[in-house]
Amino acid sequence: MTRQLSSELEQECAELVLNYGYAHKDAAKRMNVSILSIQRWVTQYRKARQGITPKSSAMTPEQKRIQALEKQVKQLQSDNQLLKKLQPSSQWK
Repeated sequence: MTRQLSSELEQECAELVLNYGYAHKDAAKRMNVSILSIQRWVTQYRKARQGITPKSSAMTPEQKRIQALEKQVKQLQSDNQLLKKLQPSSQWK
C-alpha cells in the first residue's frame, strides 16, 4: 500500500541530499521513505531549481501555480477551438 506524502515533505527529503550532503540511502532511512522516492524527488527538485516544470506532481507552490495555469490555458484553447467550429461559416451569411 502506498502512502501519499505532502509536497513539503518531498521537498524536505530532496533538500537533505542537495543542501545538507546526505547520501540518498541515509536520507531515505532518516525520513522513513524508499530510496527510489528520494532519488525521484531529488531529480525533480534539481529540475525545479533549473526552472523546469515537472509533468508529474509539482513540488513547489510556484510549480503548482504554473501547472494550474497551464491546465487552464489548455482548457481555454480547447473551448476556443470548439467555438470556432460552431461559428457559421461566412459563405452562409
